[in-house]
Amino acid sequence: MSPVLYQSRSRSDVLFEAAADAGVLRVMSDSRTPVFLTVHARGRRRYGYWQPYDRVSGRGGCYVALPTSVCDRLYSQGRIALGDPLVDPGKTTYRVWLASDPVAPVRIPVAPLPAVAAAQTLAA
Repeated sequence: MSPVLYQSRSRSDVLFEAAADAGVLRVMSDSRTPVFLTVHARGRRRYGYWQPYDRVSGRGGCYVALPTSVCDRLYSQGRIALGDPLVDPGKTTYRVWLASDPVAPVRIPVAPLPAVAAAQTLAA
């Protein structure tokens, strides 16, 4: 019998992925921080956004790259979507959006109250 190899993932790996996903989704959900995907002519992909300068902390005023592996995983899961491409000779740029999955509200059926019980409830 041949041994079967399983890829095991520790609980800490799963928690780290969930934390990374949450951090990237938090940045993307902020409407003041537009996130872009740049695909260079040679195939390199880079997700990033512009971080404005903050006088209080003295930080910012630069582009910030997001982890490509996390963003690609979110894209493959359908949690983020790409906008229309802006094509230059050396690269193509896409606006990155959170995927909108309109979910129909769940209606829980409720048994109607008998008229006598409704009247007693209103009288009380």
